[in-house]
Amino acid sequence: MSTAEPAPKAADDRPHLLYFAIGFPPAAKSCVFRMRETANQFASLGWRVTVVTIEDEGWLGDCGIDQTLTASVDPRIDILKLPLSRDDLETDLRQFSRERAIDPQQWHTTMRDQASAVFPDPVFGGWRYHLEEAALRIHRENPVTLSLASCVPYVQLAAVRRLYEECEVPYAVDFRDGWSIDVVDDVEAFPRDSEAGKWEERVIADAVSFWCVNDPIAEHYRNRYPEHRARIHVVRNGYDADSVDLPARQRSGDEPLVFGHLGTISFSVRLLEKVLEAWRAARARDPLVASARLEVRGHIGVGANRGANKHMELLREAADDGVVVDGPVPKAEVAKVYGGWDALVLVILGGRHMTSGKVYEYMSTGLPIVSMHEREHDASHLLDGHPLWTGAHGLDVEKLTESFCRAAHLAASATDGQRRAARAHGEAYERGALMRPAVQALTELVTGAASGAGEKEES
Repeated sequence: MSTAEPAPKAADDRPHLLYFAIGFPPAAKSCVFRMRETANQFASLGWRVTVVTIEDEGWLGDCGIDQTLTASVDPRIDILKLPLSRDDLETDLRQFSRERAIDPQQWHTTMRDQASAVFPDPVFGGWRYHLEEAALRIHRENPVTLSLASCVPYVQLAAVRRLYEECEVPYAVDFRDGWSIDVVDDVEAFPRDSEAGKWEERVIADAVSFWCVNDPIAEHYRNRYPEHRARIHVVRNGYDADSVDLPARQRSGDEPLVFGHLGTISFSVRLLEKVLEAWRAARARDPLVASARLEVRGHIGVGANRGANKHMELLREAADDGVVVDGPVPKAEVAKVYGGWDALVLVILGGRHMTSGKVYEYMSTGLPIVSMHEREHDASHLLDGHPLWTGAHGLDVEKLTESFCRAAHLAASATDGQRRAARAHGEAYERGALMRPAVQALTELVTGAASGAGEKEES
């Protein structure tokens, strides 16, 4: 047995990314796939990656969790899960304070005011100092080369700013949908002289790179901060190849068609009512739709309202119209679910500033797509030219009814060539292909290491 002293541990000279990504796997949130891909891409380029998120229990009372997501996270990534959660989503009366039990509405107002006093975010503002302390502690233990915040929640910006101001650590921001733009109503969310506006201006002024998910949002920020336009980039969402690797399916001529909607239902009750009205009208009008069913998969509501809300009531009431609600789909089973459907239903809020991550996946399945969203919607821009898309019709029930009927006939008669062309329409939006150039460019910018590719900006 050797008595020699163990060799000293070799210093880790890799660049270190501190990634604030609240919503990282296994959180069952729409942002989770972008966060996972971002972290994986940095790890693949040789970065040491530390992700900061919250403990799994924090998601159980919110959007839920999907443990199958963790399998695709690069094992070299370190994940710090902070014991934070949303107190306002607590449903156990035994955990309520006396103040909340006596006057829950006043308690909620007070909680939002207190959070906003710490940081201009009435829901998550109170997390500020926990995030800042985590950033400083991680940097002391393993010096950080770059910090990156993926918003929402926007309070994560406070942590990267603290590290920048006290330790001169450069940072980048992935705003995704943006902060000062209301992507649902296409209006300014707050003025520049507000507290949130001042925070946003400081953040953008010093960020080495600033990402948005589409051109209209980037345009908003370039117009709002023209002096920083060179650092404002479009890094679109995309689809994961394994999600659209549909199993082979032979459909007999007399087999009823299956329409499907997959994704979190965050759109309004009014939109859902219009969709169901059009679906009923299409079933009465066309024999192909009359025998079809509409499967709805995904999370419906958050917190105590998850699965118990007006959306769910409407869907269950439509059972006699062939509407089936079957819950969320684990990531590992997405391709199988798509493989059992003949046409897809895409319902999205907002207009030109909204895209929706699901549109990329939908485009790449090779299935017909029925849409309910505005013609000026960014999703319409992406779908334009898709050979099996039936168009965007807003709240026009008659046109949506015809769209259901047309999609049914496309599902029954589309040729192999049309389906290949439909899949090809979405191929350019594979998530890794979109994120890789952005991460490579940021790596080169911060470390000086040549990456061989520039950040991809879409027009």
